[in-house]
This record gives sequence, C-alpha cells and structure tokens, in this order.
Amino acid sequence: MNGLEEALHVLLSPSGFGVIMVGTFLGITVGAVPGLTGTMLIALVLPLTYGADPLLSMTLLISIYVGAVSGGMITATLLRMPGTPASIITTLDGYPMARSGEPERALGLGVMASTVGGGISWGFLVLLTGPIAVLSSHFGFFEYFSLVMMALVLIASVGGSSLRKALFSGFLGVFFAMPGINVATGQTRWTFGFTEMNDGFQLLPVLIGLFAVNQILADIVRIEDKGEPVSIGEKSLWLGPKQWLAHGVNLLRSSVIGTWIGMLPGIGANIGSVTAYTVAKGFSRQPDKFGHGSEEGIVASEAANNATIGGSLIPLIAMGLPGSVVEAVLLGALVIHGLQPGPRLFSESPSMVYTIMGAMLLANVVMAFMMICSMRWLAKIASVPKPFLLPVILVFCVIGSYALSNRFFDVWVMLAFAVLGMTLEQYKIPLAPFIIGFVLGPIAEKNLSLGLQASEGSFLPLVTRPLSLIFLVLAMLILLFSLFGSSVKDRWLNRAELVTDSGKGGWKP
Repeated sequence: MNGLEEALHVLLSPSGFGVIMVGTFLGITVGAVPGLTGTMLIALVLPLTYGADPLLSMTLLISIYVGAVSGGMITATLLRMPGTPASIITTLDGYPMARSGEPERALGLGVMASTVGGGISWGFLVLLTGPIAVLSSHFGFFEYFSLVMMALVLIASVGGSSLRKALFSGFLGVFFAMPGINVATGQTRWTFGFTEMNDGFQLLPVLIGLFAVNQILADIVRIEDKGEPVSIGEKSLWLGPKQWLAHGVNLLRSSVIGTWIGMLPGIGANIGSVTAYTVAKGFSRQPDKFGHGSEEGIVASEAANNATIGGSLIPLIAMGLPGSVVEAVLLGALVIHGLQPGPRLFSESPSMVYTIMGAMLLANVVMAFMMICSMRWLAKIASVPKPFLLPVILVFCVIGSYALSNRFFDVWVMLAFAVLGMTLEQYKIPLAPFIIGFVLGPIAEKNLSLGLQASEGSFLPLVTRPLSLIFLVLAMLILLFSLFGSSVKDRWLNRAELVTDSGKGGWKP
C-alpha cells in the first residue's frame, strides 16, 4: 500500500472521518468562545495523542486548526467580540450587518468565504509542497542554519510594533531552549543540578503555560466583560450560485493573498485578513461602505484568514519550519510521533504528508456543513459563563502537562511560563517570536554543529555555499530594512488603522 492509498484508507474510514468531525467541531466551539484559541486547544489535546496512530493524531490536530480559525467569526459577527485574532477584521462589517437585521446573510457570507479560501489554499498546498521539498532536499547543514536565521529575523521583524521587543522575545525563546543536552558535545548544560532539567524545558508545558494558563488568568481579570448579542432569525444561511459568483473575484484575490501571507513565517492569519481587507477596499466600487456592513469586507477577511492555513502548512511540511505558533505545536506533534518534518517526511512517511493534505480538505468541507447546519446552536456558546468554563480548562492544562512525563516538574514549568507570559505581555513584548525562537533555536544549533563537524570547524561554508550566502544576505537586508525603514507589518497596520477608523465604533486591531 503506497502513501496515498494508506492516507485515503485512514481518512475515509469510520474512525478517520469521526476524528475529523470531532476535531472540527471542537475547533469551531473553542474558536467561537472569546479568549479561547485553537493554539490552546491543540496544546491541550496533544498529550492525548501519545501512543495513538500518528495519522489519526495529525488528522485530529489539523481538523481542530481548521475549525478554530473559522469559528471565531460567529462571535465576531453576533457579539462584536472576535473569538480569535484572525476574526478581528470580520467584526468591522459582520457586526454592523448583523445589527442592521441581516445576521444570517453576514454569517452565510463568512462561511462561504471561509470554505473557498480554505479550498484555494489547499490547492496551493498540494501543488507547491512537493517542489519546495525537492528544492530543500538539496540543503546542507549550513543552508538549514542560514534559512533558520533568516526565518528568525523575519519573524522578529513582523512580530510586533517594536523590533527591539520582538528580537528580545525571539532570543529569549532561544535562551530558554538551551538547558539540557548540548547537541554538539552530548553533555548536559545549565541544569543547575536538577536531573529533571536534563531534557530541558519540554515544548508542551511551555506552550500550555504561555498560551493557555496565561490566557485563563487574563480572562479571570476580565471575567465580567460581555458583548451585545444579536440573535439569529429563521432565514437560511445558504447562499445561491449567483451570490457566490458576485464575489468571485474578491474570493479568489483574497484567498491568494491569504495563502501567500500564510507562507511567510511569523505573520499569521490576522495580518492576512488585514491585507486582503485593505486590498478589497482599494478595488471596491463602494469603499465608503467598508466598516458599515460591507459584504466585500466580510468575504475578504474570512477568505484570507482561512487561506493562511494552507499557506502556513507549506513551509512546515516542505522544510520543517513553523511559520506561527500553531505550526510550532504541529511540528512538536510530528517530532513526538518520531517523524522528521521537512524533505525527509516525503521519503520516510509519504502517508503522513497525504494525510495532512487530505485532512485539511475534508475538515474544510465538514466545517462548512457543520457551521451552516448548527449555527443557531453554536451562537449560544458565547453565553457559557466563564466562571464555569475557566476552571475546567485549567484542570485540563494541569493534566496535560503532568501526563507528558508523569511528573509535577512539568506542571511547575507550565505555571512558571504562564507568569513569564503575563510579564512579557504586560510590557507589550510579543509571545509569538518567543515560541518560534524556542522551537527553531535547537534546529539552528544542531545544523551549525553538524556543519562545523563536517567542515572541520570552518565557518567559511556559510558564505562560500551559494544558498547559504543568499539566506544570510536576505536576513541582513530584512534586518536593515526593519531598523532603518518602515517594516512590512507597520505599513499593514497603518493601513488597517485607516480602514478601521472609517468603521463604526472605532475598533482597531
């Protein structure tokens, strides 16, 4: 049985399809609750996949990812409280349209755009991942080191409003990845006499602490915050072919933008939706309607943020480079199951590659039908009292961290990183560069160490090998551009502020 046949056998089996249904539903549910994120849910579910079939495990995680990005638009439209950061821009037009008596149409447009955006990005995932993996298969140790350096600089340059804070966050993540085994010598370092530190800080407790427990503590502070709900009527959420065709150009353009931005490390779905929204307004015949209930605005935002899913999976599968926090968790999931992301994944486990691709497509279709058929029930999720919800989530956080190695040390690590996350956010230091640095730092160190061993300690191959030199030059140019010019993210955010200033309520991402 070849890789494709094995993937189809798993995905189309009752257990495989059931996993997709459950994962997508859980993702939509968590995405629809303001304050909860897909990253949190994936981090909590990851311990449950230990010992399970790797193909089914990744199917579950990918389904959660797809559902969570889509689910955020429900409360963004009905409560003006985006369930996820990716849905912030949807709030600008979804909520005004819902308040004007058309919540069904606003939600229908969002589901339609999400489905098309995810489908188009899936096409790019299938077409581009293989060629990029073939290209990256020619990379040596020095090329991978230089590529990681370029990714770290790019992530830092778009990781926050302050380059210095983003760089600090990224290097802090690298620093916390240092304790444990030195990949160059095989000796332990920075363990401070604690045997539990011999393996370093594990990814899972770090993730749960930074993004789950940290968020729970923040939600406790804002536990009384409530939106102004808009109820859904009896009108159908289904849209006819004419309505699809009327937004065809916007759907295609926004999906391509979202896919392209998803491929860039560290940018994310929220920037994808901002960019597509800004471009759509520039091409619109009714730009003044944006921010006041524009159908084009809803379509652009939702198509782009769902398209970033396929785009972000391309570098993860082809090169083993996570482009965002979610991809970092998925990278950890692959490693936990004994797989090496990157070019080797195609040769060593082609069934996993096809499973990830197939799971994204099927989860996208299931998401569309699930949201259309159960939207009225899903809309009630936002009314779940947080005093009942947050303690349950906190218990799962503790269980998930403890289950990693059956030791309380990991629970203390989780709590310590929760405090660290709160401290960083208090000083407006972004967390995304931290976790990307935490994941990519050991990869860079390992490849540099192996490269130096192969070159007998010479650093010259970093600049004498063409691809390595290109990556280093690009990293330097990106850093200089970020230091002395307007960074890419600054320009996008400035445009976003101009767009949002024209909307009612003055909502700013």
